[in-house]
Amino acid sequence: MTQQDTEQLRRDIEQTRTELGQTVEALSHKADVKAHARQKAELVKARAQDKPVVPLAVGIGVAVVGLWLLRRKRRS
Repeated sequence: MTQQDTEQLRRDIEQTRTELGQTVEALSHKADVKAHARQKAELVKARAQDKPVVPLAVGIGVAVVGLWLLRRKRRS
């Protein structure tokens, strides 16, 4: 084996180690369920703050339907 072959082999090994480290880090991030849940909760919270009208409209809609059903039941 020549000096050049040895150096190329060492560079290849170092490159493989770097790639393996990046792969392990990426897999570790994917497997972090708590972090994903936290991110999802933050996203939902941000969306709710951006659009507070939607939950309010849903609440009003539920109240209107509930009152309508109560009045209908009283008339029966």
